[in-house]
Amino acid sequence: MNESLKKEIQSATLERLITHLKERKDVQNIDLMNLAGFCRNCLSRWYREEAGKNGIEISDSDAREHIYGMPYSEWKEKYQK
Repeated sequence: MNESLKKEIQSATLERLITHLKERKDVQNIDLMNLAGFCRNCLSRWYREEAGKNGIEISDSDAREHIYGMPYSEWKEKYQK
């Protein structure tokens, strides 16, 4: 497998994970942290950091909105227990 195809597959896999987490609003971040060692906030931070490595500045709130599918404050109000 060439590097370009590998990156394309990894990107699609990450997007599937993000979509899955957007659909599973019942899964709390604390549960993810306890079981997997990462949560939606970690994903949004990693997204922002990787963009920064490529010279693209993304705010914390924009990165979180990409991962959560809505503003973080709205997600917390609606779904955080």
